[in-house]
Amino acid sequence: MKELVINGVRIRPGQTINIDIAIARLPTHTLIDLPVYIKRAKEDGPVVLISGGVHGDEINGIVAVRRMLEEEVIHPVKGTIIFIPLVNIYGFLSNSRTFPDGRDLNRSFPGSKRGSLASQIAYILMNDVIPMVDFGLDFHTGGRMLSNYPQIRVDYKDKKALELAKAFGAYFTLNSPLIDKSFRKEAFKKRKHILVYEGGESMRLDDFAVEEAVLGTKRMLAYLGMIDEKFEQSPTLLIQESSWVRAKVSGIFSASVRLGDEIKKGQILAKISDPYGRVKIPIKAIHNGHVIGLNNNPVVNAGDALVHVGRVPI
Repeated sequence: MKELVINGVRIRPGQTINIDIAIARLPTHTLIDLPVYIKRAKEDGPVVLISGGVHGDEINGIVAVRRMLEEEVIHPVKGTIIFIPLVNIYGFLSNSRTFPDGRDLNRSFPGSKRGSLASQIAYILMNDVIPMVDFGLDFHTGGRMLSNYPQIRVDYKDKKALELAKAFGAYFTLNSPLIDKSFRKEAFKKRKHILVYEGGESMRLDDFAVEEAVLGTKRMLAYLGMIDEKFEQSPTLLIQESSWVRAKVSGIFSASVRLGDEIKKGQILAKISDPYGRVKIPIKAIHNGHVIGLNNNPVVNAGDALVHVGRVPI
């Protein structure tokens, strides 16, 4: 049976254990730990990492992982599940996507033992956790005032990850090439397959996005034979490419489509008006597709991203 050791702690078959990995101290000299929760079945099998809060203001992902722990909805009968509900504790404390020095953890991999705070945490993940796992789910949201319809992002060239994305069964699966210095790319270099889930927007709880995250996780774990539940495969729309429709002028933005809607070329997606009612500019779709992301900010500037449209291959 595969030996499982994290931060010097050996996790035995059938064991459930919590490990606090010391990462740094606040300026107040308060010690900050990275809590890691591990459930290992008696029967050997895949090791899956489920993480949230790589960006500290993306609360939906944190809540989704917490719900899996809190409600104990997932008990592996085979293999091991490693839960890290909140990776970027610094960002969470300051309601920020990044670390105090402005660095993005998801652009700081593989990290360094003596680098920036973000780099040090990336180093811990890459050296203490990633070597133990086979697959992973990393939960994210859209940015400030930008909401994403529940979707899995995966590089279609990674056939195993694409297979797992189909098992997860989010309504959309988006072709998303690996990005330099990201968690997903550095894990892939070590032959680990990480899926990125996107749902909702930062700093705003979205029950639908959280529920879809939990359900998709259970479907994927059932597909891997890790939990004792049966799920019918949920169909997913494969989005080959996507692009943002942007504002041509500044003004008050009013969308006429909703997240998840199917749209047709030439359809009016939104209108932008001035504050005085003299100017109204329609925003039209330039091709057929689906609304996978939407700007919730009512006041926009020329060039702002408004509607994220995904295209399905014909």
